[in-house]
Amino acid sequence: MRTQPIDQAAAALPAETRAAVYGGSKVQHEKGRKLLFDHYGDPNRLRKLAGEIKRHVVENLDTLLPAVEARLMANGATVHWAATAEAACEAVHSILKARGATKLVKSKTMVSEEIGLADYLEKRGIEALETDLGEFIVQLDHDQPSHIIAPIRHKNRRQIAELFERNGLGAYDDEPAVITKRARQFLRHKYLGADAGLTGANFVVAESGRIVVVTNEGNSRFCLAATRCHIALVGIEKILPRDRDLALFLNLLARSATAQQLSVYNEFILGPRAPGQPDGPEETHVVLVDNGRTEVLASECRDILRCIRCGACLNVCPVYRQAGGHAYRSVYPGPVGAVLSPLLLGKRFPEKADLPKASSLCGACNEVCPVNIPIPDLLLRLRDRAHVEGVPSPGTPPMGMWALLATRPAAWRAALAGGRILNLLPTRLIPIPALRAWQLKRDLPPWRGGKFRKWLKMRRKQQGRGQSRPQ
Repeated sequence: MRTQPIDQAAAALPAETRAAVYGGSKVQHEKGRKLLFDHYGDPNRLRKLAGEIKRHVVENLDTLLPAVEARLMANGATVHWAATAEAACEAVHSILKARGATKLVKSKTMVSEEIGLADYLEKRGIEALETDLGEFIVQLDHDQPSHIIAPIRHKNRRQIAELFERNGLGAYDDEPAVITKRARQFLRHKYLGADAGLTGANFVVAESGRIVVVTNEGNSRFCLAATRCHIALVGIEKILPRDRDLALFLNLLARSATAQQLSVYNEFILGPRAPGQPDGPEETHVVLVDNGRTEVLASECRDILRCIRCGACLNVCPVYRQAGGHAYRSVYPGPVGAVLSPLLLGKRFPEKADLPKASSLCGACNEVCPVNIPIPDLLLRLRDRAHVEGVPSPGTPPMGMWALLATRPAAWRAALAGGRILNLLPTRLIPIPALRAWQLKRDLPPWRGGKFRKWLKMRRKQQGRGQSRPQ
């Protein structure tokens, strides 16, 4: 019997990688949780309010998207619509090509990872350089991010120092301050020589058309300060209705994502630079990306579109902590990825059919989500969908025998009686190969089956005697 792919990845994870993932996730979760409850008397009320606002957005995208487009255009931005990943990449390439641009500096954006933008542009002769420190390290190592907020959660500083040494960024030195300084020195002239800058958007406000970009390194400002063309790559769900909503969402995002009262850099971009402004882009292009989101909107799992990409559900998840982000084989790891990745793949759902089962359904992800997404419920819906559609999930044992026993009381009683043998029988002597393989991967508690039935039978007898007595 084969185990699930995510179990295989967890088993193969090097000890130092597991330590980096587990330690970093645990610390981040505990700090963020404490900050939230220290600063707010009832943070759950704020989570529910934020969830209702995002639910309103999801349910009213048909009216909010045209309003966003109108405001962006009124602010001087050019709006592009991209139904697919290929269309989004082509839109960015066309913008760059029209300007004769060959060098692009990128701020961190999950959508660009989702559509494979950097590879697409490099194949067409355009340098697309990541400027977020974590993303820069991932790109330098030809690696993949393992976390939504912390792309190098799976690396320790020794590995980063060795990477910098191999790539000529200086002799080995694993001091974080030295690593950061060397990255800055390498990137600074890249900002000045770039033709265009690309960012994502944490939020786009329908009321004002403001593009809101949140970072802790200031790299997005460098991307925009010296370049003459700004491209914002935005998922169509990233809308907030009003400017006043930002007070709630920016506070929840910072505490949930990085355990800060507020992120260091919060940029509110209305469009290209106005006449008289000395710096800033001359052009602003906003590419609104669908790439399967419309199909998600039409599904029973549309609530996942509320996600603001804070990564809190990853930090608290016991499966993510043990397996790491790469085990999810997707841009979006953790509980949110276990829901979102199969949905965005659409017809290619079988490739990620095991992800909704990569959860203990403990509910911790829902408890920490700043927009109150019922992730365990969505995972169960996806599991049911796979069952109804007959999508096989690798490593899942057939449940026919269990169903047979569970629906026949006499057979169930016999199985409980026989199950006591498992306490005495060594795993290597279990006669059924599939059961033996399953047992080797798990540490079962001592068998205690049957006692509940005995207790219930005795209780019924006692109740029967009590009812037969005269009142």
